[in-house]
Amino acid sequence: MTRRPSIRDVAREAGVSITTVSRALNDVEGARLPDDTRRRVRETAERLGYAPNKMARGLRIQRSHMLGMISDHIATTPHAGRLILGAQEVAMTRGWALMLINTGGDPAAEARGVQALHQQQVDGVLYATMYHQVVTIPAALRGLPLVLADARTEGDGPPAVVPDEVRGGYDATRELLEHGHRRVGLALNSDDVPATHGRLQGYRQALEEAGIAYDPALVVREESESTGGYLACRRLLERTPRPTAIFCYNDRMAMGAYRAAAELGLRIPADVSVVGFDNQEYIADGLHPGLTTLQLPHYEMGAWAVDRLMELIDDPARNAGEVPARTLPCPLIRRSSVAAPSA
Repeated sequence: MTRRPSIRDVAREAGVSITTVSRALNDVEGARLPDDTRRRVRETAERLGYAPNKMARGLRIQRSHMLGMISDHIATTPHAGRLILGAQEVAMTRGWALMLINTGGDPAAEARGVQALHQQQVDGVLYATMYHQVVTIPAALRGLPLVLADARTEGDGPPAVVPDEVRGGYDATRELLEHGHRRVGLALNSDDVPATHGRLQGYRQALEEAGIAYDPALVVREESESTGGYLACRRLLERTPRPTAIFCYNDRMAMGAYRAAAELGLRIPADVSVVGFDNQEYIADGLHPGLTTLQLPHYEMGAWAVDRLMELIDDPARNAGEVPARTLPCPLIRRSSVAAPSA
């Protein structure tokens, strides 16, 4: 065909009515179509290169079929970018577009971004942050279907999805305990954020379950960067007796643990085992030996958030009573940094 195929062409080729084509391609709720008819219509449309006019359909049902996603630094952070990927792939699978606005953490840029989402008449918004934190929702987003990703509000608020920080801290510590370690240090972030409290809680729960008394002297707080990890782990490893294993708040702090161990002549994992958090692959795979760590579920959070957002768009009442936030597991990724304690 030299012209753009129309719905009439699809109907004629498939041997059905135009109404049937519309119902089959747009998944009209309540349309009772035989599976073979629905399949034949879709195969014919694909063969002819026909796609439904989303704009015209949107005008009929008052929808743009566009979702907005406003975030702080996610678009510029490699490991957190998988949240965008998860959201985008689910949206595209359903025939929707995702409009991304990265604010850089600037309140003025956020205000302009929210205004742009309104101007584009998005049907719903994902409000996402680079790391798990408690946020205040911009007043201009009220009234729109809204889901938070890697963020939550205090008290009542929109649906939210975050990592299970407590279980992650528990699993990281448990991995060390199951290898026979009884003196486990914790290099912890000094910031007052949910991950700091959750991972500490999980660490304490694992120790308690194993019958090991919590020793606050084995918890050292520093900034959650390589330098902070180095300072925290240097202090831990200079203690007498020293810990035989260290759980680091994140992979960047674990980098510092490797440096501290090397300066003290300690081998990983022969003399000290190390577990990180985040699974930043360019760090975890790049260290020698490879770092055992917990993987943040960025992709899964993005996918869950779009699924939940589209439920809200279809039925706003489903928002009622969704507190607390949904937590997703952080899988343990085993590499070579953990072993039984040496004699």
